[in-house]
Amino acid sequence: MYKRFKQFVYKRLVPFIRLWKYIYWLFYLKTSDEIKIIVGAADTKYEGWFATDIDTLDVTNKEHFQKYFKKRKISKILAEHVLEHLTTEQINRMIENFYEFSDNNINIRIAVPDGNHEDKNYIGSVKPGGNGLGADDHKHLFTYTSLSDLFEKYGFIAKPIEYWDDNKIFHTSYQNDDKGFVYRCFLNDKRNSNGKPVYTSLIIDFTKKL
Repeated sequence: MYKRFKQFVYKRLVPFIRLWKYIYWLFYLKTSDEIKIIVGAADTKYEGWFATDIDTLDVTNKEHFQKYFKKRKISKILAEHVLEHLTTEQINRMIENFYEFSDNNINIRIAVPDGNHEDKNYIGSVKPGGNGLGADDHKHLFTYTSLSDLFEKYGFIAKPIEYWDDNKIFHTSYQNDDKGFVYRCFLNDKRNSNGKPVYTSLIIDFTKKL
């Protein structure tokens, strides 16, 4: 009952949220040297980044991108644990929009659950229909090759920076740099405090092939 009430109230507030977000966007445009956006941000906020969610920027909707990025193109995109919730068709439309509305020096940092992780308990918690938080809505379990293939067919170059390979060997060169902070990774997730990669993400940076 309480959940339904919250949803009812939120739906009534969506038009005001969109208006406030767009006003903030106009301020962000005037005060930012480059356009850096977080997609599927929920409550995530980082200084210098414009946080968006489906009600303000539906990544599958070209008209939304035209509304925000017709004057200035995107320099950096961060999406942490978003793509596993989208269908393949939605991801394809998203990548097309990313390519069209980003500048030539774009960096897109994608983090998702890693389908090559050696721990069966990890896989059981993140796979579609798994037992982990939110996994009931997961539609994919990517590996570094399957995620790279999705973007490369649209003209991007993939640079894996945290991943388990096909031989269950863990690799990471992730740093907390200006390309986007990822919490669920070997460096930042407290579940890895013993120095072992208990909870990691598949993280890939994508740039345009020019």
